[in-house]
Amino acid sequence: MAMNASTRGHPLPCGRDLEGVWEHLDAPDGHERGCPDCRAARADLLVLRTATAELVEEDLRPPPGLTGRIMGAVRADLRRRDLVALPATAPDTARISTRAAAAVLRSAVDAVDGVRARHCGVAERADGVVEVDLHVAVSPGHLSPAALDAARDRVVAAAGARIGWAAVKLDLTVVDLLDP
Repeated sequence: MAMNASTRGHPLPCGRDLEGVWEHLDAPDGHERGCPDCRAARADLLVLRTATAELVEEDLRPPPGLTGRIMGAVRADLRRRDLVALPATAPDTARISTRAAAAVLRSAVDAVDGVRARHCGVAERADGVVEVDLHVAVSPGHLSPAALDAARDRVVAAAGARIGWAAVKLDLTVVDLLDP
């Protein structure tokens, strides 16, 4: 179905299209010069074009320290609600962010030859067991049960030795092959 100028998307009460008025902004046709709807739209578009040109010409620079303040706010809000308990302490006295815990577990997997962590999700169940959902990529020469067992052993060992979790439910999924 072919579209004509009056059906492009932003029709004016007179039936003309706003985009058509924009295209003829500097040289309006006879209808656009005489039609009150087109003249009003043209006046608004001229104001918009002038304001846009002024903004383009302005040399806007953020105030000093703005980036630092923004990043500070972002870091302060990094999912404070995503915390899990450290079992070596009294309940709810010390917690670790799931992101920090995931980083520890990913580094444990990355120490296994030919295995690299891709994604690591950490969640605490009501019974105190920590669930770890770990996705890994394996190089073709290391794709074996032995390599995956080594990765599993390292994750469980790191969870116990570096974080203090005794009960970990680990789901290890191979999601990709590494380039040789």
